[in-house]
Amino acid sequence: MKTIVLTVFITFIFAGTSFAQTNPDFIKAMDSYRSTKLIGGGLNALTEKDIEGSPYLNNDFISGKVITTTNIEYEDIPLRFNIYNDQIEFKTEGEEIMTLAVSEIFEKIEFGEYKIFYAPYSNAKKIKHGFFIVLEGGKAELYAKPEIKFIEATKPAAYQEAQPAKFNRRPDSYYIRIGMDEAKLVENKKTLVDIFPDNKDKIEEFIKKNKTKTNDPESLKELVQFYNSIENHE
Repeated sequence: MKTIVLTVFITFIFAGTSFAQTNPDFIKAMDSYRSTKLIGGGLNALTEKDIEGSPYLNNDFISGKVITTTNIEYEDIPLRFNIYNDQIEFKTEGEEIMTLAVSEIFEKIEFGEYKIFYAPYSNAKKIKHGFFIVLEGGKAELYAKPEIKFIEATKPAAYQEAQPAKFNRRPDSYYIRIGMDEAKLVENKKTLVDIFPDNKDKIEEFIKKNKTKTNDPESLKELVQFYNSIENHE
């Protein structure tokens, strides 16, 4: 994935003292924060007015909390999720916009109606890490992975007007994670059954009986709830 420079929300300044006035513990814990690293990909710098659409789950910052893997909570942090760059951004009192530079130390981010986990997941037979929206919790958890595609601007051609660059929101992908294993992509009904090796027969029967749809989050929630109910009674 190429990364672009959006000058409207990038500030190349270390997270500084202005924010520390309201939450010094957060700043102290984040001495590994760096100025946001959104440069790369070989594209020219773009401003918000140059691009249609949005790279964000939420355009505005929403006050929320960050929970570390050691269960330390930092509250009242203005947060937003940059889907395109798969990064959580926060804003300081001085209006500096930064990213959580060391994502591995964070376990949960909560703001508004969203609960976001940073988790390992399988991708092309490799284990990667990324941010997921939690749709259902329990031993088995259902995650949504929002996706945004960046479409470069096109020049005018015969019988075709020039098109501006744009962010195009794609359908979410769905992942299921059991325990501390990596989250696995729900691709089709066969791979869905394989995600539950300890109860494959019951899961397969549930999918057939309830006509579970692999692209429907409510349908997948019901399946995950069913699996968790089995585990709770065994």
